[in-house]
Amino acid sequence: MSECGKFGPLVGAIDEGTSSARFIIFKANSCEVVATYQKEIEQHFPQEGWVEQDACAILEVVTICINEAVKQLVSLGGSPKDIVAIGVTNQRETTIVWDKITGKPLYNAIVWLDMRTSSTIDKLLDLVPNKTRNKNYLKPLCGLPMSPYFSAVKLRWLADNVEVVQQALKNGTCCFGTVDTWLIWNLTGGVNGGKHITDVTNASRTMLMNIETLNWDPLLMKFFEIPKCVLPQIKSSSEIYGYIADGPLRSIPISGCLGDQQAALVGQLCLQKGQAKATYGTGCFVLYNTGDVRVNSSKGLLTTVAYQLGANNAPCYALEGSVAVAGAALGWLKDNVGILESAKQSQELAEMSTENGSVVFVPAFSGLYAPYWRQDARGVICGITEDTNSNHIVKAALEAVCFQVRDILDAMNEDCGIPLQLLKVDGGMTSNSLVMQMQTDLIGINIIKAGFTESTALGAALVAFWGLDRNTQTPNIDIQNGQMYSPKITEDERDMRYKQWKMAVERSLGWEQN
Repeated sequence: MSECGKFGPLVGAIDEGTSSARFIIFKANSCEVVATYQKEIEQHFPQEGWVEQDACAILEVVTICINEAVKQLVSLGGSPKDIVAIGVTNQRETTIVWDKITGKPLYNAIVWLDMRTSSTIDKLLDLVPNKTRNKNYLKPLCGLPMSPYFSAVKLRWLADNVEVVQQALKNGTCCFGTVDTWLIWNLTGGVNGGKHITDVTNASRTMLMNIETLNWDPLLMKFFEIPKCVLPQIKSSSEIYGYIADGPLRSIPISGCLGDQQAALVGQLCLQKGQAKATYGTGCFVLYNTGDVRVNSSKGLLTTVAYQLGANNAPCYALEGSVAVAGAALGWLKDNVGILESAKQSQELAEMSTENGSVVFVPAFSGLYAPYWRQDARGVICGITEDTNSNHIVKAALEAVCFQVRDILDAMNEDCGIPLQLLKVDGGMTSNSLVMQMQTDLIGINIIKAGFTESTALGAALVAFWGLDRNTQTPNIDIQNGQMYSPKITEDERDMRYKQWKMAVERSLGWEQN
């Protein structure tokens, strides 16, 4: 690898998120960014609670990002031949079905946030033995509760409601995949020999993979009535899956794949048991590394695969808590209510709010995720007085993210029995210093903001590099040089404010009647 050009060996990372995609080219030996290009991806909302994306547009945007980043690299004196590996990281649970003969999607991608499958969940709960309707019935097998969130439920809805999907299933031409699978299949040749694969982290979010064996589970496939022939092959997170078939990166291996939250865990170098990170994006996701132990949560958290570094290595597991609405709450205040011009303005407005307001905002627009798993919850704003103004509501929206992270960390502490000492944080909202101070105040432990902003893409690049050579050492990257935040409020104030939050959550429940 030392024979490479001006920048030495390089690694490319495809980071396909909910609202945008980017391609970042890193120096393999130091993780310094050499070139990057980002482009937004449009979302469609055909009905209330439905969220879709055009699968072809996702692929097109990723292709544009690759081409533009490579142009940058060349303009800087580098060469695409210096790129030794490509990693992929992606929005998880988003579900795509396509025809393997034509290569065309059979329906729009159903995005992880989509709630149309609430009725499907009701039908599935009727199948639980002894009429218990226990949403944790499948959890011992897959680590997940029954929720509209996961891919198998979305795939079941497609099979039940979309005629072309039914026909493709009947003909045996239907392919299913999460976004990683769709991208890798197309990039490695598509209809001309594309690799139909996924990695263990993405597979662990489908409700179809056995969390212990890391294989598609016959009982789960039977429960959801999903034939195995539609499913991709499950691989480790770090091995060569195939080679790019066309374009400026032709013949370069794709050798790493992680769901975006697991990629952020790796990118933050939370590779030891007991380390945790929170990523603040459209939603907010907290992952706690539990090492080789699968912790079965009794507090509403998910057991998930953190990563598996090579087919012959044991997997590493994590506990995860998911918050559906984090940055999305600011989008709602901007686009629907009109009290924000941009998300960046939120800090300035929140700092203008007077202290006498104790407004609490629960942004349960489409239900609450961990640790509640209540799809009947809806958004509420409590504590409004005649002195309340829009600044209080903006501040309450920011605090809501921090309260939801507190909910998850409390559950993790109870499940693991060892309270977390430090939380590593990354993602767009970490640039808001007010949110970071609120967060440390409300959880009562120090947090450290990554000194490196592209943790998710970095995680994908690292597993891709390791996928080439299992003996490769972790590059020399110091991500501890980030900013530390420490609590400034008393335990009593922290508990009082959290009690108000729990009262508001209680009021958000039971609004949506099926």
